[in-house]
Amino acid sequence: MAGTGRMSTAGVTAGSLRAFLRTESGSAGVLVAAIAVALVWANLLPAAYEGFWTLSVPVRIGPLAVELDLREWVNSGLMTLFFLVVGLEARREIDLGDLRERRRLILPVAAGVAGMAVPVLLYLAINGGGPGAHGWGAAMSTDTALALGVLTVVGRGVPDRIRTFVLTVFVVDDIVALVVIALAYSTRIDPAAFAVAAVAYLGVLASRRLDERHRTPVLALLTLTVWGALLAAGIDPVVAGLAVGLATSAYLPRRGALEAATTLVRLFREQPTPELARTATTGLTATLSANARLQHGLHRATRYLVVPLFALANAGIAIDVPLLAGALTAPITIGIVVAYVIGKPVAVFGTSWLVTRMSRGTVRPPVGWAAVLGSGTVAGVGFTVSLLIADLAFTGTELDEAKLGVLLAAAGAALLSLVVYRLTGALPAAARTRALLGTARQLTDLVPGVDTARDHVRGPADAAVTVVEYGDFECPWTGMIAPTARDLLAGNSDIRYVWRHLPLPDVHPHAQLAAEAAEAAGAQGAFWPMHDLLLADQGHLHIESLVDHAHRLGLDVERFRDDLLGRRFAARVIQDVESADLSGVSGTPTFVVNGHRHDGPQDLATLNAVIGTARDHVAALHSAVRPVLVAAGAH
Repeated sequence: MAGTGRMSTAGVTAGSLRAFLRTESGSAGVLVAAIAVALVWANLLPAAYEGFWTLSVPVRIGPLAVELDLREWVNSGLMTLFFLVVGLEARREIDLGDLRERRRLILPVAAGVAGMAVPVLLYLAINGGGPGAHGWGAAMSTDTALALGVLTVVGRGVPDRIRTFVLTVFVVDDIVALVVIALAYSTRIDPAAFAVAAVAYLGVLASRRLDERHRTPVLALLTLTVWGALLAAGIDPVVAGLAVGLATSAYLPRRGALEAATTLVRLFREQPTPELARTATTGLTATLSANARLQHGLHRATRYLVVPLFALANAGIAIDVPLLAGALTAPITIGIVVAYVIGKPVAVFGTSWLVTRMSRGTVRPPVGWAAVLGSGTVAGVGFTVSLLIADLAFTGTELDEAKLGVLLAAAGAALLSLVVYRLTGALPAAARTRALLGTARQLTDLVPGVDTARDHVRGPADAAVTVVEYGDFECPWTGMIAPTARDLLAGNSDIRYVWRHLPLPDVHPHAQLAAEAAEAAGAQGAFWPMHDLLLADQGHLHIESLVDHAHRLGLDVERFRDDLLGRRFAARVIQDVESADLSGVSGTPTFVVNGHRHDGPQDLATLNAVIGTARDHVAALHSAVRPVLVAAGAH
């Protein structure tokens, strides 16, 4: 049986969302630990804490020199990498995720913008005209890493679709927050330096035309130029990371590129020279988008190193009784807490409801209303950008009050999110499913859809869940996953299973012939017996063995042999391969559940969980349609 890891090239698509969310939730614990260390350090050794982070560190490259203290290097230097990953993820969602249907951008953009505007207005209602008014930006932005970590804990077991919705809202939040930093919290802007940054960024956009061998060093140099020019212009250079990330497109590995890479590896195997090693490495790397490669290289580093370092450098507050007493009544602290704990959920839920209402349901959240409310409450977990802006806007006691407000708001938002999801979990099963998953139709990856007249189907025609497997009869991973596929059918009476061929002839020379053999057997009414036999005996797929299989199954052997030699079913197999290309499938085995490609682990427990979510969504759709049908029948 398959292990818990991904077992095909489909798993190296442009940063699968499942892997992204696992990284977010795991890093949240490290971030909380860093906050705790910072607080202990700042209270036990306040002079040492400030002295360390204000230590000046000059960097000189030829005639160019930059001198920042350690805290500034973390905030404006390392955090650029964090926002680069944010930009990469936003672009991945736009190119490959739910946002590839541009109409779906409307709701997360509206919710993200309102989720910042409403908290700011609440903060200004409390601080307007006072000394804290200039710090309004510290009351608006969600911390993606910490918020998703909180969601993992308080919303344990919620479907990935909810996390996807949360993520899309947060990405908009991050983009707007950095625009605010650039426009509202920058010093006097130097036009000449800004022009250099603009020209370098145009170079970043143009670099997409370069081949992969030359693009990486050029992109790195141009990104550093944008960063340095923005710093010289008086604009916080973390904006450079987001801008470059948004300019880096994402795409799935293409079959032609994968086959070409296999050829290069084979040439290296025959002649293991340094030149062929370099060529093969470049060819393999080129199959992935720059977006995927950068996310893979930077994601864990930013979540487990950069963001915790940021917390360590900024979360240290020397807490004493006077500070606490003053903060509890300080407009800055109160404004931040109210903005996040009340403003965020009101804005996200209210905007989602308003957009749905105004569009008459054509644009609606991809999740249920309880999940929308929970998304709003967890959006109240702010940290990274809030502390960045607080450090730009305040000093002294006001800065400490702002930091304390951010920490209190994060704790309050987490507690409120826990209440929302616990109450939702206490609902009856049908109501809970609808409250979490909603009734919105999901985008479909499978092209074309299942056709019982053409596809090979096991299971009832009216099954709630359809599982399509793209497989290769010579692929060892497909053979290993076969018992899992059988267990799925054995343990679930409402599943139908569909097999589609995806032979990979560049690595499995007998796969195409084996697929045609299965079709030839199917022409005699024995597709599934041949399918099972081929997967059980993957080492014997040459033509003589295939004919022996036909004999064992009691087929008309002469007809079977003639069909194979005449390549009668080659076109039928090619149809499935073309379907795989259209469906974004590049490796085997790959499963598509109710039209949605599954890029995560393929063990039985995970697939059952995915199928369970699909089944629940179908049930929610039926529960929404049933009252309408009853009302129509009454009339």
